[in-house]
Amino acid sequence: MATKTHDDKTGLSALDPAVTPARDAAHFRRIIQARADLAAAEEELREAVRAAREAGDSWTIIGAALETTRQAAQQRFGRD
Repeated sequence: MATKTHDDKTGLSALDPAVTPARDAAHFRRIIQARADLAAAEEELREAVRAAREAGDSWTIIGAALETTRQAAQQRFGRD
């Protein structure tokens, strides 16, 4: 059985190929891509909120765009 390396965040190196046969990795790759897309979307959202604040939009308007309260919007994005 392979030992887990320090830089392996997936846990895949700990799998024993004799016990865990290889499968099509399409779902694995799709999950990885979705996580990357989510991170990119989160960064885009943060940038959009930052730009709105720099343009003078209020937390009330930003909260409305986020379908949340101004307080929740400010708590989530106000530290950036």
